[in-house]
Amino acid sequence: MLILGSMPGGMSLAKQEYYGNPRNHFWDILYELFNQAPLATYDEKRSFVKQHHIALWDTIGTCFREGSLDANITNEEPNDVIGLVKKHSSVRLIACNGTKSFQTFKKFFGGVKLQHVDVIKLPSTSPVPGRYTKSFAGKVEEWSRILTYL
Repeated sequence: MLILGSMPGGMSLAKQEYYGNPRNHFWDILYELFNQAPLATYDEKRSFVKQHHIALWDTIGTCFREGSLDANITNEEPNDVIGLVKKHSSVRLIACNGTKSFQTFKKFFGGVKLQHVDVIKLPSTSPVPGRYTKSFAGKVEEWSRILTYL
């Protein structure tokens, strides 16, 4: 499984960690789904996702953005998501974390047919309230869709 964010926020970039903002729900959602106690270090988190055959990346490789909001992203250029999936043929799911990730994926790769790979949009784990923000429990419920691919 490949979980795609859009582009890491400022705190994640500074820490060089996926979902490095402690207010982001990403890690807490995964802990809930896998009945895992919170992990203290990023190395432990990386081992945790690897253990569950989950890869993390972003739809956007480069962009311009003031601040950390997806709404401020301009001039985005995608990562080579299709190349990655073709290289790793065991990938069966691309799960887009939030609307910007999904929209960017569709914009750049929507016409590409990936055999045996489903692409789904999941609610953003961002701590920033949005128009369709779900409760934590609601996010966990929707994110539980990934479990059928593991």
